[in-house]
Amino acid sequence: MRWSFREFWKSRRGNIAIVTALTAPALVGFCGLGAETGFDYFRQRDVQGAADIAAYNGAMMLENSATLDAITSASTTGASSNGWHSAAGTITVHNPPQSGSNRNSTSLELPLTENEPRFFTALFVSGTVPISVRAVAKYTPSSSACMLALDRHAQNAMQFWGNTNATFVGCQTVSDSDASNALSVGGSADVHVPCAETVGGDVVTSGLHLTSCGSVKNNAPYVADPFASVATPPVGSCGTVSGPGTYCGGLTFQGTNSLSPGIYVINGGTLKFNANANISGSGVTFYLTNGATLDMAGNATVDLSAPTSGTYSGLLFYGDRTQATAVNKINGDASSLLTGTIYFPSQEVEFLGNFSGAGGCTQVVADTILYTGSSQFTTNCTGSGVPSIPVTGSVALVE
Repeated sequence: MRWSFREFWKSRRGNIAIVTALTAPALVGFCGLGAETGFDYFRQRDVQGAADIAAYNGAMMLENSATLDAITSASTTGASSNGWHSAAGTITVHNPPQSGSNRNSTSLELPLTENEPRFFTALFVSGTVPISVRAVAKYTPSSSACMLALDRHAQNAMQFWGNTNATFVGCQTVSDSDASNALSVGGSADVHVPCAETVGGDVVTSGLHLTSCGSVKNNAPYVADPFASVATPPVGSCGTVSGPGTYCGGLTFQGTNSLSPGIYVINGGTLKFNANANISGSGVTFYLTNGATLDMAGNATVDLSAPTSGTYSGLLFYGDRTQATAVNKINGDASSLLTGTIYFPSQEVEFLGNFSGAGGCTQVVADTILYTGSSQFTTNCTGSGVPSIPVTGSVALVE
């Protein structure tokens, strides 16, 4: 029997065979191209991961003053051990980076290349497929803090508000709160600080100038209470006291007074510095307990400094850490000096005065801090007894 062309064309088996024969090369080509593209994408992802790890480790070495040659050698080894094929590519280390938004001495740029073999596309194109990636890591140097808010969860645990004009030299601010607004800066505030850190987040609407960091460092590690192990002074019996000792029901300063060195225990009531009081003293520590709070009037002139040695070295005001929440207000005129640490670990400090310590040596460590004053703070306090509050440096991928 003879088959006509028309009959053959009407056959489904014939149609399928013809379509398959005509489309098979294209299908194979698409499959081959897709597989090769997927492989190249997979390799780029791996090479980027190797670059990220090498840049991060390189920034850690940079923080420890390693040379660029040493960093390049270590980065080559590290990238190779994390999936980069060194024989098929190149690695370069730049400090500072040659491009991007982090061209500074604390950042490290690491471009990485790798040439991939061709498979299906080798039928049409010669050579290899180049892959180029780039990673930038930055380190934040270890530092010290001048202000530390200890509350782990409070909103606005540290605030700079109103007409604040504060300058921090060589030290930073830290909020241990994990709230989304652990640090707040607004109003007409003008704050200059190398770096600001929070365990949580920040709300900055104006006036925060970071001189060493590009932005507030959120999700930072906690900074421990530097005075957590300091013993509480003994509380004596009530009675008539002149000079260091226990004052029950508060203590009010007015007029001109020169205080003798020692520990002044305020057992209840208010430690009050009246307006127009003129108070001076060196080697003094005020310990407030049994609900006692601090109230320093705006027109008071004070020149007080903490002990420079011994158990209470550097502690000027010490609030009982077991006390319930209260507010301590500190004012003073531009001639006032508070040299030492203002320490209220379970209470709020409202630092409202236009002053700091001798040479800027005032620290504030409190449960929460509201600052609306105008002054300068520093950690260059050798001989003052004011301790350093260490803030661990960090390394992060930034590009």
